[in-house]
Amino acid sequence: MKITDPPRSAERRKDDVLSRLARETDIWVATADDAGLPCLVSLWFVWHREAVWLSTRITSPTGRNLRDGGRARLALGDTLDVVLLDGEVTVFAPADVPEAAAGALRAKTGWDPRGDSPSADCPAGQPYHWLQSQ
Repeated sequence: MKITDPPRSAERRKDDVLSRLARETDIWVATADDAGLPCLVSLWFVWHREAVWLSTRITSPTGRNLRDGGRARLALGDTLDVVLLDGEVTVFAPADVPEAAAGALRAKTGWDPRGDSPSADCPAGQPYHWLQSQ
């Protein structure tokens, strides 16, 4: 591979990142448990009010790791133009998520996790929780 384009300015890189956060639907979420076992999954997300909002069941490995560890590394894009975001995570129960954040995810993806019912592989009483990374 030969790189021939000049580097982008800091302002241009920031504009490109904000554009991708608005446009893309999936984000890679990297976490680790207390023993250091890594977990990497792709989740739908929305960039809303300068934070990444996503939702997963708190009983999943990713949900537990985000709740217990309080940190996440998020990534989008390919290896030629990857965006990495490290952030502190705040967990919200379904009833506590700000309506504006839930509405932003619904508008972007067509999905509102608050209305999802448990599936066969995830018994009742295990709703989706919301996670905000800043």
